[in-house]
Amino acid sequence: MRLIPEIDAFKDELTSWRRHLHENPELGYEERDTARFVAEKLRAFGVDEVHEGIGETGVVGVLRAGKGEGSVLFRADMDALPIEEETNLPYASKRPGTMHACGHDGHTTMLLGAARHLAASRDFDGTVYLMFQPAEEGKGGAKAMLDEGLLERFPAERVFGLHNWPSLPFGRFAMPETAAMAAVDEFLITLTGKGGHAAMPHQTRDPLLAGCGLVQALQGIVSRETDPLDRAVLSVTTFNAGHAHNVIPETATIGGTVRSFLPETRARIEERIQAVADALALAHRVSAETSYRHGYPATVNHPAEAGIGADAAARVVGEDGVERAPLPAMVAEDFAYLLEAKPGSYVWMGTGGEAGLHSPHFDFNDEALPIGASYWVRLASALLPAA
Repeated sequence: MRLIPEIDAFKDELTSWRRHLHENPELGYEERDTARFVAEKLRAFGVDEVHEGIGETGVVGVLRAGKGEGSVLFRADMDALPIEEETNLPYASKRPGTMHACGHDGHTTMLLGAARHLAASRDFDGTVYLMFQPAEEGKGGAKAMLDEGLLERFPAERVFGLHNWPSLPFGRFAMPETAAMAAVDEFLITLTGKGGHAAMPHQTRDPLLAGCGLVQALQGIVSRETDPLDRAVLSVTTFNAGHAHNVIPETATIGGTVRSFLPETRARIEERIQAVADALALAHRVSAETSYRHGYPATVNHPAEAGIGADAAARVVGEDGVERAPLPAMVAEDFAYLLEAKPGSYVWMGTGGEAGLHSPHFDFNDEALPIGASYWVRLASALLPAA
């Protein structure tokens, strides 16, 4: 492990910042206290410019050094999740029903740590944009900041993101060369038939029976119609119908999620869900109304930038601590929007631990804070080498 000594020296401060953020979590687009904390720290570090209120609660810091014209953007997300914390830690959430269960408190702290060092050392040549983003958890905070002119106001040439990864051993990095995380969509199918007495089913058109067949048929879209080498997931996660034992209901609703990587696969699965629902409805003499909502696109790294990021990680944890071609994950991430706009990469940083992301028992491993902050600084040096 080759941490930057100056960052390792203020590890206790990093820990105190992270635990303060953990105690005071805020949901997407509500991160006012968090954004204020970030902005105050950036100003205290001597960051050249601090811009607030981008994408409602987003913050961007601007650092300049030397005479170079190159520019990069580093992103950390700030929002928490609507989860009741069950860690019983002394710094557990003070806000009922809200918790940093995905480590965004750690992400924010690590980028703040890098900002402090870079502001003091100016050991780079060009411009570093520090993006602190709201609402990653399903609300598209990255897109909101982009829609408000993020890259026009802060014209970074390349963009980089990082996420802690508890399933990866502590002190390791994993950098996908291309596809990192999947596109995510949601579907909801409403089946409408004719309700009636459960003792006289012949007088009804049963949407529940149609739904049972539909759940089974939907599984064939991936298992029997999609190339096994083309990664995709279709999961039915909700099925609601009826409320009385002696009544066949009028309607049934089925919902779920689709994960994919290729745009053509994404489009085909959407079309097939509609077609399968219509066919099953016809067979059971009910009607089907299908709604399909596109979520985040696939997070796809650019190979050159993935290589630069992996090299920077190796300068912190050694080459043996970097996986340069891990398998992609089927979860989703709105950093995808930035990677569609600019070249860049997204890396996973191992934090170990038993509790996984989005668990009420999760807590970010504070020992990883100087590792992540050192990664950002090494990456800045690699992308914008000082003269």
